[in-house]
Amino acid sequence: MRFRRLKDSLASRLMLSATVFSALLVILIAVGLYLKSRPVLSVQPLSKLLFSSSWHPMNGEFGLYPFLMGTLWVTGVAMIIAIPLCLLTSIYLAEYAPKRVRGIVKPMIDLLAGIPSVVYGLFGILLIVPLTKSIASAFGSTTNGYNVLSGGIVLAMMVFPVIIAISTEVIETVPYGMREASLALGSTKWQATKLVVSRGALAGLIAAIVLGFTRAFGETMAVLMVVGNVAKAPSSVFDPAYPLPALIANNYGEMMSVPLYGSALLFSALVLLAVVFLFSVGARTILLRVERGYQVG
Repeated sequence: MRFRRLKDSLASRLMLSATVFSALLVILIAVGLYLKSRPVLSVQPLSKLLFSSSWHPMNGEFGLYPFLMGTLWVTGVAMIIAIPLCLLTSIYLAEYAPKRVRGIVKPMIDLLAGIPSVVYGLFGILLIVPLTKSIASAFGSTTNGYNVLSGGIVLAMMVFPVIIAISTEVIETVPYGMREASLALGSTKWQATKLVVSRGALAGLIAAIVLGFTRAFGETMAVLMVVGNVAKAPSSVFDPAYPLPALIANNYGEMMSVPLYGSALLFSALVLLAVVFLFSVGARTILLRVERGYQVG
């Protein structure tokens, strides 16, 4: 009996240590990036780094505003495209699709998660870039196709498997009795899905969208290949952009030749981490309010 208790105690402490280590990784990464960012922060104020549009490393100017706006534009377009398509797909797979259809479609969606990002980028160059060029021409805009819309479409395809897989699992966990109770009261299947099932799965759906956002926000290679990489804040979806991850990937190898260059690039990585963290905290706050609303209701 004593030996079993000792094993339980050791197992508990081992799992606690692993949990604490996993949580500390984020703090360690943030601290490391901050320490490497201090040289540029000591030279230029934070407001100038974040809101200046002047990016001239040879002159010591490291304004990240165009890159930050490029990241937000591309990610925003991707999420606008992905969220409705993913949620409708998840509802169909969980509530309406026959078992045979689910057995065919779900493995194909899961396969999308394993495709290398460079393949998405090549697909974007071959198909999406010419498509957005044609769309821009139809709207009277001139572009070579390497723009925010191309990056958003490619990025949306990359987050499809994340949001769909999680959302489908969340919807399937809603107790079947809730569906039966709604149908027994005279609701149609769509009404039961919209008013009962979706409400019961809302917290999980928000979590799926948050994970999709974090996946999209930090994506590098595929977006780098189709957005144009012009250091100017976009004003429409047909303008080129230069997201922060692409900036780091394109320039990190050259940083040693220019003073403060490396520090500025690592500061941009810290900004990426901070935005994802703030978005996750905000989403968690929304989840808590939703859960409290359900308890009060």
